[in-house]
Amino acid sequence: MKAISLISGGLDSVLATKLILDQGIDVIGLNCVTPFSSCTHNNCNCVVKRAANKLGIELKVVNLGEEFLEILKNPSYGYGKNMNPCIDCKILMLKKAKEAMENTGAKFIVTGEVLGQRPMSQKRPTLGLIEKKAGVEGILVRPLSAKVLDATEPEKNGLIDRGKLLGISGRGRTEQIFLAKTFDISDYSTPAGGCLLTYQGYAKKVDDLIKHNQLTLDNVFLLKIGRHFRLSPQHKLIVGRDEKENIQLFALAKKGDWIYEPQEEIRGPVALGRGEPQGEAQIEQSCRIVARYCDENKSDLEIRVKQYGDDSQKNIRCAPFKDSEAFAFRI
Repeated sequence: MKAISLISGGLDSVLATKLILDQGIDVIGLNCVTPFSSCTHNNCNCVVKRAANKLGIELKVVNLGEEFLEILKNPSYGYGKNMNPCIDCKILMLKKAKEAMENTGAKFIVTGEVLGQRPMSQKRPTLGLIEKKAGVEGILVRPLSAKVLDATEPEKNGLIDRGKLLGISGRGRTEQIFLAKTFDISDYSTPAGGCLLTYQGYAKKVDDLIKHNQLTLDNVFLLKIGRHFRLSPQHKLIVGRDEKENIQLFALAKKGDWIYEPQEEIRGPVALGRGEPQGEAQIEQSCRIVARYCDENKSDLEIRVKQYGDDSQKNIRCAPFKDSEAFAFRI
């Protein structure tokens, strides 16, 4: 018999999976990756894969991509503290889990949710709402809180032993940490599952894209890199913070983007401008922001400007912005 377990690499989902595995059930891990997951599986040794290997289970990865972006623009159940649409996100993930269940012949779905742990998505009425909207009523097992929730169909039918499940509730994690030591589990991700939308600074940059109708995967990929400046509704500037980010900005540039960099003899950042600047004045503003982050402490610096995919370039000599001038554009 098989079950599908939504696994984030966080402690709760790992423990929930372990409790079901210990009942002799074959568990397939399902990890749903959004554009805002800190783990994108580009690193073959990421925490989710390590967790699956530790548990000895197969891991399937579903990339939510554009589907998640559409939800993020206008979530039916609103946002959390920042830009995290937790309820809508959980509904989408459970729909994917149900699809995986049907495709693999699994009998039920497992999650690491704990009653009352998260104020938005894990209250008792909300748990029921999520089940209903995802179409998983009766087949969703929450092993960590099973004994304080209604029995599910797998429990009623004897597919799993309810007596071996737990009754954890509330925001404390003492019981989970004790269980982790018992099961020799020490490698797990943050309680938030690595969702960047829960971080205030990052959420501001996402909100800026939504307000300017620029929430695309290409633009989202840039959010993890550099300092971000909004110069106009159409034009945005991203300034690298170190050599690694300078290289990443070059790699993510596409035709029509503007590239700003100091002359070779000056140590400083690469910057990428996306969207059409409003005339030469705005190009100069971008140059002055780049000059602000150069190592040279001069009254004026020369910044090289070109469009990606165009061999022509020009040099603009300008005075660096003062901190207050640059920060006025900072997102």
